[in-house]
Amino acid sequence: MLKRNIFLLMVFMVLISCNQSKTSEVTQADDNWKKQFDQRLPLLGHRNWIVIADKAFPEQNAAGMEVINTNENSLTVLKYVLQQVNSSGHVKPIIYRDKELEFITEAQAKGVESFRTESEKLLNIGKTLESKPQTILHDSVFAKLDQASRLFKIVVLKTNETIPYSSVFVQLDCSYWNAEKEKQLRAKMNNQK
Repeated sequence: MLKRNIFLLMVFMVLISCNQSKTSEVTQADDNWKKQFDQRLPLLGHRNWIVIADKAFPEQNAAGMEVINTNENSLTVLKYVLQQVNSSGHVKPIIYRDKELEFITEAQAKGVESFRTESEKLLNIGKTLESKPQTILHDSVFAKLDQASRLFKIVVLKTNETIPYSSVFVQLDCSYWNAEKEKQLRAKMNNQK
């Protein structure tokens, strides 16, 4: 009887561990989302993504995607993420926004005008972005995320925002190396052949 109970317990433990190895990891909402994000940021680099997602952002089956439920409003999360990324020293943000957001009216989504105004202020804090945020169609952003998630980590910070197309997509780039330096390096290498 004891052997049977031990066997059943072992089978149960294996089933639980298999069930927990989902393709995308979801961290429950709590007061520690900032701490969780701060622990991940030093590990993120060139070609990783951070998504400040609205409430309806879908959980994905992408292996490289991790979801952290912030239980905060979008602007609070956006401000914190930009401050942390801009002060990280190793990465800089390339911002994408949904083109659809520009066309939503206040009658369609209460608070959208205020959201656009406040988010624009945050995205232009101290002119810390090298380039203006890019607006592209929502499906185009998802295509970029799908491609990136095959090789690189994507951290999704899910918010309580209920304004459609309000997610902000941050592609990380190297802050201490740029396209011009890369071009010079490749030219030098080609000249050595």
